[in-house]
Amino acid sequence: MRELGFVLAPGDLGEEITTRGIELQSLSAGTCIAIGDAEIEITGLRNPCQQIEQFRQGLLKHIVFKSDNGTVVRRAGIMGVVAHSGTIRINDSIDAEAPNTFQALEVV
Repeated sequence: MRELGFVLAPGDLGEEITTRGIELQSLSAGTCIAIGDAEIEITGLRNPCQQIEQFRQGLLKHIVFKSDNGTVVRRAGIMGVVAHSGTIRINDSIDAEAPNTFQALEVV
């Protein structure tokens, strides 16, 4: 988003955890990710709303848009539920364990 002129800090859009080095949107629903001592079960795609426009005018069209083939692309992250609480620290590694059957993430 910085390349498009939007200055955003971690947490500005309501995210609880900011990650790098893992393609979260390609994970299966039901994937369990372990970060630090915590485990989170991925439930679906986050669906951004109009409130993003109140935060930064023009941002929403860069977070939700249609690709060249007409598919809706959402770049607002994923949702999950805490399966096991624990401490997460900056630079903790992220391990992902996929379920036996892949299930594409849907909007929750």
